[in-house]
Amino acid sequence: MKHSDETKRILSVSLKEIMGNKPLEKISIRELTEKANVNRQTFYYHFEDIYDLLKWTFQQETVQLLDVDENSLFWKQGLLQLFKYLEVNKEFCLNALQSLGRGHLKRFFYSDISTMLGKVIKSLCKNLNASEEHVAFLTHFYTLSLAGLVESWLLGEMDQTPEEIIEIIDTFIQDQIRGAEHRINGIG
Repeated sequence: MKHSDETKRILSVSLKEIMGNKPLEKISIRELTEKANVNRQTFYYHFEDIYDLLKWTFQQETVQLLDVDENSLFWKQGLLQLFKYLEVNKEFCLNALQSLGRGHLKRFFYSDISTMLGKVIKSLCKNLNASEEHVAFLTHFYTLSLAGLVESWLLGEMDQTPEEIIEIIDTFIQDQIRGAEHRINGIG
């Protein structure tokens, strides 16, 4: 299994290096396998296509960043690490975004961001006796919002630092929960 993982990592590193200078859709399997010094059969043994390799790369490099418990400090640290990853790998991520389109890249991150936020929201809502449907709705809402914000930041459309964005998101979620608590308890 170690050899298989190492081969995947070699292919992943090669893809990232090539994507530093070339759009994803212009990269051939041949070019990729030559760069990685493996044959085409080896590539297809591990991946269906280049998009499958790209997805694997993002999952390997970012999933552990978002795999945090419901503690608010840890989820904020995980999200900050995601922003740092995007910053360090900006050319690669922008290339992926431009090559795949926004919908595909969102799907890569959606389940991981949703899992992370779902844990946080469920924890924050435990005193509210919120229904599963309500928690699921909030999780979906915040996941889409966060994915959009991350994308907008990556594209340079936002001036805030990652730390500022995370604090604003945290404040917004906390305010929503406090508002729900007030509503349930009949306060103000």
